[in-house]
Amino acid sequence: MRDGKNVVLYVDDDPDMLDTIGMVVESAGYVYERAATGEEGLKKYKETAPDFVIVDLMMEEVDAGTNLVKELRAIGNKAPVYMLSSVGDQLNMQAQYGDLGLTGVFQKPVNFDTLKATLKNKLGA
Repeated sequence: MRDGKNVVLYVDDDPDMLDTIGMVVESAGYVYERAATGEEGLKKYKETAPDFVIVDLMMEEVDAGTNLVKELRAIGNKAPVYMLSSVGDQLNMQAQYGDLGLTGVFQKPVNFDTLKATLKNKLGA
């Protein structure tokens, strides 16, 4: 929390997605933090202690998203972690996302109403 608002961290190598998700998160009343790589995401996580984390599955480095999720789990993360993926439904079928350390999966293109409803459900208004 920062200034009485929950902090949402989004990690993605796509600058347009970072900007778009940021607008949605901030318009819903949350503090927005962003990172463009898994390594930067871990650093930002440690600096900001976010209340909610969204990680893109497919970044420039192979497995960067899943590796970040594993690292967050290893350091004792308690915040909900959602993967953003164009293969979201297939990911659910191929592996239990809970086994990966995920709370859930958002399908690309992300439905902004679903994103806001999930944030509200997990964090409150």
